[in-house]
Amino acid sequence: MSEFRIGQAAEVLGVSADTVRRLADDGQIETRRTEGGHRLVDGVSLANFVAEHSGAAGTGALIAQSARNRFPGIVTRVVKDRVAAQVEIQAGPHRVVSLMTSEAVDELGLEPGMAATAIVKATQVVIDVSEVG
Repeated sequence: MSEFRIGQAAEVLGVSADTVRRLADDGQIETRRTEGGHRLVDGVSLANFVAEHSGAAGTGALIAQSARNRFPGIVTRVVKDRVAAQVEIQAGPHRVVSLMTSEAVDELGLEPGMAATAIVKATQVVIDVSEVG
């Protein structure tokens, strides 16, 4: 079972740690307390919350690093057959989908509720500049 510290869960959701605490207090995500009194967020509960609320409201969270193609998040869905697999990661307000081999999924042990980072490498990037208003 994967668990996240409050700060890690906040990063995944693109919100503040206080918001994560409020979500836990409201029963929207499951947590448990360590012997030291710190809260740990259940990974599956967090993945379910993200899946239910994805696209609800972007938080505008920014990545404060030069490697803007790294998206730390939580695995929300894994669908695989004998050869291929589809893995979905929610990284803050962004949903990233990766197609890979089923063998890679097994080797990485990917399953909903675990932390993962999507690293995007593209030979072409299309930029859209839409007018506001």
